[in-house]
Amino acid sequence: MTNRDFIVVTTTHDDETKARNLAAAVVRDRLAACAQVYRIQSVYWWDGEVQDAAEWRVDFKTRADLSDRLAARITELHDYDTPEVVGIPVSTGSNAYLDWVNAETSAE
Repeated sequence: MTNRDFIVVTTTHDDETKARNLAAAVVRDRLAACAQVYRIQSVYWWDGEVQDAAEWRVDFKTRADLSDRLAARITELHDYDTPEVVGIPVSTGSNAYLDWVNAETSAE
């Protein structure tokens, strides 16, 4: 596998517990090897006005070939009307780490 075979998929949630539960479900499903949850401040346009809100970002480390299944699972579990599901290709990474991501997402 090469670096291009990996991706980081990002979503956000308005509740820390829900974000952690989403992260755990996806990792349990083996759609990501790892999920990181951290607090961010988001400023965005919604319902005709600018919003400014605390959110929790979840970054999923996974294989690129799982991105469609991962996006579908995030959408299924998420309670936002329009959840963010954005994939960012990995351009470089240590072989040992990427081997680990591959191994932890290979189990069916």
